[in-house]
Amino acid sequence: MIFEAIEYREESGYAEITLNRPDRLNAFTAQMHEELREAVTRIEQNPEIRAVILTGAGRGFCAGQDLGERGNIGGIPDLGESLDKNYNPLVKRLRALTAPVVVAINGVAAGAGANLALSGDLLLAAKSAQFIQAFCKIGLVPDCGGTYFLPRLIGEAKAKALAITGEPIDADTAERWGLIWKVVDDESLLPEARKLAAHLATQPTKALGAMKQMLQASLTNSLDAQLDLERDTQREMGCSEDFREGVAAFLEKRPPVFKGR
Repeated sequence: MIFEAIEYREESGYAEITLNRPDRLNAFTAQMHEELREAVTRIEQNPEIRAVILTGAGRGFCAGQDLGERGNIGGIPDLGESLDKNYNPLVKRLRALTAPVVVAINGVAAGAGANLALSGDLLLAAKSAQFIQAFCKIGLVPDCGGTYFLPRLIGEAKAKALAITGEPIDADTAERWGLIWKVVDDESLLPEARKLAAHLATQPTKALGAMKQMLQASLTNSLDAQLDLERDTQREMGCSEDFREGVAAFLEKRPPVFKGR
């Protein structure tokens, strides 16, 4: 596939996906969704990719759905079909990746674009970034996981306020509220994201992927269920090559060389 609506490249140990419609603030189109599906498939099928960067080209991360692509809404559109086909599978696949997903949020992240960012694992935002739950401005409700992620990250009161008012928040506020991990200078955003991804690509990927799934499961598990999950997963990790390498490196007082297995 020739990528046009996104850029996709593989570096040593990690993949970088850039939403690439800067003239439209990287708003989603059917073509972009198709290319994202292909990019995620390549990542899923390549065990050498042990981290992922997701970012946007130009002055924005993603403005959500490109409403221009909808055309003149004469009849009653089935927006649920679009969610079933495009947005929901994308969120689920990103959450299911073993490789940690670093999201580098450059500029505005609005609507589905804001919530796509929240589906990542390590969120870095440029100081110029803004987060907008813009759905109320066109008579819709948050999607792309927004009603799931927001109350869990920032609490029900703030989640309702963002969704109902559609007011933007800046990167510093997002960091203070716990919506993202940290804010960096605009010019440092991509270099820091790449440095982080390169580091993650040297780490025990199998364990990192397990951590990711366990922490996500904890949001709905009881304490008993989570303790059982920790036991079962720890038993599995204890049989991994990376665990044996980690212990050997510790005893030999040298840096470990993890292989993600």
